[in-house]
Amino acid sequence: MTALELTVVLGVASAGAGFLGSLTGLGGGVVIVPLLTLGFGVDLRYAIGASLVSVIATSSAAGAAYVKDGYSNIRVGMLLEVGTTVGALVGALLATILPISITSVVFGVVLLVSAYLSFRKGGEEDPDTPPDALAARLHMDSSYPTPQGVRAYHVTRVPQGCAVMFVAGSVSGLLGIGSGALKVLALDQIMRLPFKVSTTTSNFMIGVTAAASAGFYLSRGYIDPALAMPVMLGVFVGATLGSRILAGVRTGMLRTLFIVVLVALGMQMIFHGLRGAF
Repeated sequence: MTALELTVVLGVASAGAGFLGSLTGLGGGVVIVPLLTLGFGVDLRYAIGASLVSVIATSSAAGAAYVKDGYSNIRVGMLLEVGTTVGALVGALLATILPISITSVVFGVVLLVSAYLSFRKGGEEDPDTPPDALAARLHMDSSYPTPQGVRAYHVTRVPQGCAVMFVAGSVSGLLGIGSGALKVLALDQIMRLPFKVSTTTSNFMIGVTAAASAGFYLSRGYIDPALAMPVMLGVFVGATLGSRILAGVRTGMLRTLFIVVLVALGMQMIFHGLRGAF
């Protein structure tokens, strides 16, 4: 395969990852890292570096569209970014210390745990839950468009959400996935936001988290422009397309897709890590 052919293949595959990441709030990186390591044999740390660049592209493409359409909750996203950014710096430091095999196994375990937690009911099942005192003071309650009209919702358990976001940021810096999986779960399960609001707010947030980690990887030489360029462009195109069709996709379908992708990729990454360790 020539360099041009490889670039085209990477671009097309990354477009699919960006499309999926935009719809589910995963940010594309959760697919990009296994794609590069398992499918193209790229070193895990370089795959993470390219993934972080693509995550920034995903957030830029999808995040702006979701804010314009009234899905993303800006107040929630900006507050929680404080925790994720600090966590991202901690995770990026750990990534340079831990062996690649351990990082791969941790990646898979995080995805499987996230898939398991996704079976629990989310915020959209109980839209009348009252907000906590902090959410009320910060005016975090909002609304989002549905086929039946604009629907209001409340935000709950802000401190717990901030704590989970620190963990999500650490996972982002360590694994290069934008931590969209944990962000969606924190917003959906803990703070009780509707699932579409959770995925879109996650997309809004992951760019800032990934940027904090990407600077660390760049300083260590783990971002290769020849690899990151087609990945970033492909993810950008796929994320833009995904953001345009989100309104017509059923929430149940999104949740099922979310779980299936996490289970499949989680098992593959655990196997990949264990095979490298022995």
